[in-house]
Amino acid sequence: MKQQLQIVIFSIASLHASLTLAGPADYVYTPTVEQGEKELDFKYGTAQQKDGTQRQAVSLGIGYGANEYWFTEVYFKQKNYDGQIVNLAEWENKFQLTETGKYFLDVGLIVELEAPINSSSEPKEIKIGPLLQKEIGKLQLNANFLFERAFGTVDESGYSTECGYQWQAKYRLQPSLELGLQGMGELGKWDNWDAASQQNHRMGPAVFGKFSLGNKQAIKYNAAWLFGASNVAPSNTVRMQLEYEF
Repeated sequence: MKQQLQIVIFSIASLHASLTLAGPADYVYTPTVEQGEKELDFKYGTAQQKDGTQRQAVSLGIGYGANEYWFTEVYFKQKNYDGQIVNLAEWENKFQLTETGKYFLDVGLIVELEAPINSSSEPKEIKIGPLLQKEIGKLQLNANFLFERAFGTVDESGYSTECGYQWQAKYRLQPSLELGLQGMGELGKWDNWDAASQQNHRMGPAVFGKFSLGNKQAIKYNAAWLFGASNVAPSNTVRMQLEYEF
């Protein structure tokens, strides 16, 4: 009986941990902000786990460039992890800390707060981290370091600050088609990383583009096919983002 109870507790904890990790619809942040820009943002992703289960996530957001250094956006999200559905609201804030192209690196900061809508037992989450960008001719390089922590439940003893990363490289062939690579991962606790075999790393090819509609309106897209690069990573993740700027 005791052993069965331990198995149940471990299973619940594992499921909860999977819900708090980066979702299959997550995208690579960039540090630039355009004042006055408004956008509608749709994201979708699906990940095939090595055990055959599937995880899906979808979100719809509306954002606004409040000034030359602050972009704020509200999302409504749904995660479906092997039949367990969680609806969430997210408030994302991006801050551009340096003038574009003035220094060796463009630097920004991301701050996100996520809260469940239909579940009082699921925790809230906060994410924060620096965003770095370097442009070399037609090549754009990005590297982000993210720190995430769950909170807001009766017992928070099992929560810790987790460390993750994102990177991206893209080449601007033309405005409507840019080619590149993306990578994402989770390393474990910020001050005590998991063993290499337990870290979640995925990477793969990506495409990007923008179609101008005139009158400051445009359609932007990006999509990637990410392959698991570690034992615990999903075998395949397909993610996409579609934005309408106005």
